[in-house]
Amino acid sequence: MSSSPALLMRLMASAYSVAEKSGAIARRVMQSGDLGIVEKTGANDLQTAADRLVQKSICASLSHSFPKLTIIGEEDLPVETVEEDLMETKQAEEVLLKPCPPEYSSLKEEELVVWVDPLDGTKEYTEGGYWDDSGLLDHVTVLIGIAYGGKAIAGVINQPFFNYQLGSGAVLGRTMWGVLGLGAFGFQLQEVPDGQRIVTTTRSHSNKLVTDCVAAMEPHSVIKVGGAGNKIVQLVEGKASAYVFASPGCKKWDTCGPEAILQAVGGKLTDMHGNAYCYDANVKHMNSAGVLATLRNHEYYLSRVPQSVKQALS
Repeated sequence: MSSSPALLMRLMASAYSVAEKSGAIARRVMQSGDLGIVEKTGANDLQTAADRLVQKSICASLSHSFPKLTIIGEEDLPVETVEEDLMETKQAEEVLLKPCPPEYSSLKEEELVVWVDPLDGTKEYTEGGYWDDSGLLDHVTVLIGIAYGGKAIAGVINQPFFNYQLGSGAVLGRTMWGVLGLGAFGFQLQEVPDGQRIVTTTRSHSNKLVTDCVAAMEPHSVIKVGGAGNKIVQLVEGKASAYVFASPGCKKWDTCGPEAILQAVGGKLTDMHGNAYCYDANVKHMNSAGVLATLRNHEYYLSRVPQSVKQALS
């Protein structure tokens, strides 16, 4: 008789299932027409009913199944009873069937930290809609990252509105996931055409530091989109070669899950100095030295970061 799956794979199977549920919640709120928008710190920092419901769903579901986990979510929500229909107890079979990397086979719940961004790309969520052809809803993701020893080791990205521009009848949404030492799944890994430097950067949080750093990469083209998760998706699907954000606007819940998926396929995410971020429970939430992520050739892009940027983000 085979032994039961390791804790990490059971947690990932639960995270996958609750991410799928989260995508359905985000679609349901959008369909309702009442997004329940509130400003947190300003017009570029919004919270919607989907943010609130998804975080409650993820945190309550994972806490129920894994009570000793440390879970850190973006939204500061009151402690309250979670509705039964937000709970997800299923575990994705396709994840449970994968072998756990040996180095993570004996982890304990209390050693893990889970970082949750219930709706990455909230601004695009509020500006987009099923009817628009701008592709804004493609920027929206649900992000779950798992850290051990301060390192992002596993992650889930759900795109609730994947395929939405195909019109009625299209199956909406997809879930991507990855574990270091195992690989990443739910997408087709691709690289940009040889020699092309395509930089993806922020759509709505730009400043002179950000634009100077992007220009220093000497890109052939620049893509401005919302959502950190979405930018990592662009890297692993060959739409961009580097994600460059020379600003302290990004948080740990934005990068933990996506970083794990990127690293699982050989990519890298660091700050603008080339240092890895730490995802321990007690770290500050802001990625204060910016974000530089690549699928390949990280050292080239790192070498192009201007000294003025490094000094400003020291």
